[in-house]
Amino acid sequence: MSLLTTHGLEVFYGDFQALFGVDVAVEEGETVAIIGANGAGKSSFMNALSGLAPTRRDAILLAGEAVGGTPAYDMVKLGIALVPEGRRLFPSLTVEENLLMGSSGRTVERGWTLPVVYDFFPVLRERRRQLAPTLSGGQQQLVAIGRALMANPRILLCDEISLGLSPAMVQTVYQALAAIKARGTTILIVEQDLRAALAAADRIYCFMEGRVSLAGRPAELSRDAIQAAYFGTAR
Repeated sequence: MSLLTTHGLEVFYGDFQALFGVDVAVEEGETVAIIGANGAGKSSFMNALSGLAPTRRDAILLAGEAVGGTPAYDMVKLGIALVPEGRRLFPSLTVEENLLMGSSGRTVERGWTLPVVYDFFPVLRERRRQLAPTLSGGQQQLVAIGRALMANPRILLCDEISLGLSPAMVQTVYQALAAIKARGTTILIVEQDLRAALAAADRIYCFMEGRVSLAGRPAELSRDAIQAAYFGTAR
């Protein structure tokens, strides 16, 4: 049984349909990347998984249990935590206060505590008393990841975590994800940076216009196939 699956997942915003029958499976302990151009439906997919967008109950299964449409706060309790696009830290709170906010929904202990997060990201320990907006963009991204880990998730959802970061910081973030995976956390990332996604993922799904246009292991997919699925035509 896959840890997370979607079956015919659809997402609507009023009369606008963002996703059309999306089927995705994530196995425990792997990293899966969702790639695709702007407007492909990637963030809508993450919103549905995290409880921010309504969908049918049976469209999302977590360890075989139907959880579609569960509110976001309860999704965290079930073990799904989101690192949102744009970080969305609390600007009036310190680094440590932002991290502790992530623990408010935790119900199961999976080893992610404040000392462990600080061990992963020593710079956050050094800057724990600073207000979040005073950090660099890359450091803020580490806070957003640490905040999600404080919920002790079974699955960590990462939405466009490389956006706006320097190449060096992107490398730092993805090194952190590899270490997080090594501790047993399953990871699902949405990423426009093809190189980063292909290097990090065990498997990828490409979205185009709200549908899955390609799926497989990076090593098994040709460059032309990925480009055709990404852009709609081979280049």
